Amino acid sequence: MTIRAEARLTIALIGFGAIGRVVAERLVAAPGGARLVGVLVRSGGKEAREILPPDVALLDGIGGLQDLAPDIVVECAGQEALAQYAPELLGAGIDVMAVSTGALARPGALEAWRAKAEAGGARLFIPAGAIAGLDGLGSHRLAGLTRVIYTSTKPPVAWRGTPAEKLLDLGSLQDKQTFFEGTAREAALAYPKNANLAATVALAGMGLDETRVRLVADPAAGGNTGVIEAESAIGTMRVEMAGQAGANPKTSASTAYSLVHALQNMTSRIVI
Repeated sequence: MTIRAEARLTIALIGFGAIGRVVAERLVAAPGGARLVGVLVRSGGKEAREILPPDVALLDGIGGLQDLAPDIVVECAGQEALAQYAPELLGAGIDVMAVSTGALARPGALEAWRAKAEAGGARLFIPAGAIAGLDGLGSHRLAGLTRVIYTSTKPPVAWRGTPAEKLLDLGSLQDKQTFFEGTAREAALAYPKNANLAATVALAGMGLDETRVRLVADPAAGGNTGVIEAESAIGTMRVEMAGQAGANPKTSASTAYSLVHALQNMTSRIVI
C-alpha cells in the first residue's frame, strides 16, 4: 500500500491503554492527513467513548476492524493481542504497525507473518518506539554487523510481575543489578511487557538470536533507559535514550509519540 501525501490515512487502534489512549488523543487533536476511524477495546470501552468523538467506532473483535477497512491498524495492546490479530489482518491486505514486537520472537512467527503479508499485499511496520538509532543500526547491518548489545535499565517497580522478582528483592534493592543476559529472543519471550524493544533492535540489526540483551533494575533510575552498542565493518555506534515511564511503568512515555510520528510520516510531503 502506498499512501500519497494528498490522501487521508485511515487508522484503527488495537488497545486503549497507556499507549493507545495517547495515540488516539493526538490523532483526534491534530489529525492532519490522518483520521482515526476505530478502536478495538476489550475493556475500558466506557472511558474510550467518553474521550473519543462519536464518529470513532468502538469495536470488540477483528470482524469489526476488517469491516472498517482502515489503511493501517496500530497495535497498542501487548504481545498476545498482536499475535492474535496481526496475521489475519496482514492476510486480509491491511497494514499493521506493531509495538509489541516480542510476539515475533515466537518460533516461526516471523516467517509466518511475512508469508501472510506477502499473500495479502500488506506490510508490517515496526516503529522505533522508545529507542533511537535504528536508522544507524540499519546502515551498519548492510555493512556487516559483528556485535550488537542492547541494555534496558528501569526502576525496580517496572520489573514487578516478571521473573525478575524471583532473582531480586525488588522492594529493597539498593544498587543497580543486571539480572538477565541473553539473546533478544529469550528476553522478549521471558519479559513480554518489558523487552519488546529488544526484539525491535534485533529485527533492525543482527537478528533475534544474535543480538545480546541485558536487563537491569536500578533503584536510582528516574525513568527507563535504552542503550544500543554496535560494531560493524564500517565503525561503531552507541546510542542512549532515557525518558520518563508512561502511565504503565513498564513502558516509556515516548513510545506513543513515536507511533504518532511514524503515522504522520506516511502522509507528509517531507519525511524524516
